[in-house]
Amino acid sequence: MKEIIYTNEAPKAVGPYSQAIKSNGFIFISGQIPIDPLTNEIVDDDIAVQTRRALDNIGGILKSAGLTFDAIVKTTVFITDLEKFAAMNNIYAEYFPNPPARSTIQVSRLPKNALIEIEAAAAAD
Repeated sequence: MKEIIYTNEAPKAVGPYSQAIKSNGFIFISGQIPIDPLTNEIVDDDIAVQTRRALDNIGGILKSAGLTFDAIVKTTVFITDLEKFAAMNNIYAEYFPNPPARSTIQVSRLPKNALIEIEAAAAAD
């Protein structure tokens, strides 16, 4: 069984995927790039601002499922420049006082030329 999760507090999918799927006690949140759900545009070209927006999008999805960031057990961060890791990490730490498992990967390009994309898995029970 799987349940599609959707909220207006995160941007609409830019392709054939769901914002998140709930299945077997977990919520799998699709990669969130820093799109403002109100304007449908990428936010400022600053890694800190983009990190905050991507995490706020994840927060909107969690909220729609009745969860908080404490439910996240794993994230994957895709970043276009590891030289910006420290600035990203400072913002990331604000959202995760009890950090989940995480992988961080430098990639050559992201959708809409975003600087960052973050996906997450959360325990729904």
